[in-house]
Amino acid sequence: MIWKPNASAPLWHLSKGENHTSYFDDLQLEHLRQIGPSCVATTLCMVARATGADVTPEYFKARTNSQSPYSWSEALKPFGMQLAYCNHDQRRIGYIIDELKQLNDLFFVSFYSVDPPSDPDENGKLCTAHIITMHNSTFYDTAKSADNGGVCNASDYSRLERQAKRIFRVVPVGHPRCL
Repeated sequence: MIWKPNASAPLWHLSKGENHTSYFDDLQLEHLRQIGPSCVATTLCMVARATGADVTPEYFKARTNSQSPYSWSEALKPFGMQLAYCNHDQRRIGYIIDELKQLNDLFFVSFYSVDPPSDPDENGKLCTAHIITMHNSTFYDTAKSADNGGVCNASDYSRLERQAKRIFRVVPVGHPRCL
């Protein structure tokens, strides 16, 4: 057998015997607008509130590190959720939007605010990033008001040219692929 490397991978690889399923199809998200640089805490809050929780972004600020996805996943556990990494590289969001829409579930999409440099600055920072929520085919961006691009069809999102930093699928607590 002659083996060749595969240059592509699906964002969500189905394990043997696993069927495509939507874990959180019935959630009703209500857009929240972040105050200051709090996209992670506000995003987590918005999703937790969709489960009926009475929480604020401050709840998540006290329990997470904005640079630690593991802490985000841990903070979602009381609400029956945690995160799983998706396969991805630094492709621009526009290149992966159709695949995300086909998966038709709940995702967090983090992207670089500018084209990332190859080396961090003198403070160790690569560049700023932002995180948004995708539920089914809708993007929720906490940095924008709901009626000014904060809630829109994912294909119409104004930042599709940004490079993905991380993509997470929100999965039920105990899912075998959780963080």
